[in-house]
Amino acid sequence: MADRFRLTYLKSTGLEKSNLDESFSSHDFVQMMSSSPPEYDLKETLSSETVLKQAKVDMKHPDPKVRVLAMRYYLEKTYPSIPMSLLQEILSDKDPGVRSQALRSLIKFRGPIVPSLLKKYIKDNDPGVRIVALRGMFQSQEKIDLNILLQLLSDDSAWVRRKVATLLGWRQIEGAFPILMEMSRDGDSMVRRAALFSLSTLYPDESKNRLMEAMTDSSPDLRKWAKMSLEEIMARPLKKEIASLPDRG
Repeated sequence: MADRFRLTYLKSTGLEKSNLDESFSSHDFVQMMSSSPPEYDLKETLSSETVLKQAKVDMKHPDPKVRVLAMRYYLEKTYPSIPMSLLQEILSDKDPGVRSQALRSLIKFRGPIVPSLLKKYIKDNDPGVRIVALRGMFQSQEKIDLNILLQLLSDDSAWVRRKVATLLGWRQIEGAFPILMEMSRDGDSMVRRAALFSLSTLYPDESKNRLMEAMTDSSPDLRKWAKMSLEEIMARPLKKEIASLPDRG
């Protein structure tokens, strides 16, 4: 079945050549994966050595989209047990989209070297790469280094600062409260809102005063949101009291 499919595919796309490396690329791979029947197994058609060899070729392709596809389809979906050195090598790529994808792939594989790489690329010159590294830190089981988060409070990108505030709301982290309080006064209204949301989620009682202050914020949208959030927090004790009343029915 696999051999017949391969023959049909190669003939239909003009790829029936003796040297597969010259004719087969990430684009062909994606087409092959999407058009193959459910029972078709690519591993039965192409050896792991062939796929890995082509992955190395495509990861040096001049088009960054091809380099990204090489990681997403060759390495992640088909042959996940690949040398970590391949992904580490492409982390120095000049294209930020390629570096971001390399980090995402490394995070999925969870190798022992990943934490140190995340700390390194949290200082990347591209905000998108920094966010991928930041998200990876929160996804890992490693303890979050608050010193790194403190450095990001003055990040040039409001997008990065907002992501910090959002991720801090994922779970209780010792020392997060003062960081969120500071971020709730950020110069960007979206960062302030993200920080206030995390504060009200994790520390509803402690955040009441800050929410009251935010009701006079320069941003109309934030003022409206702060008012609604404060009303919701204030209503929680009342709901509990009502729920605890005996049923006299």
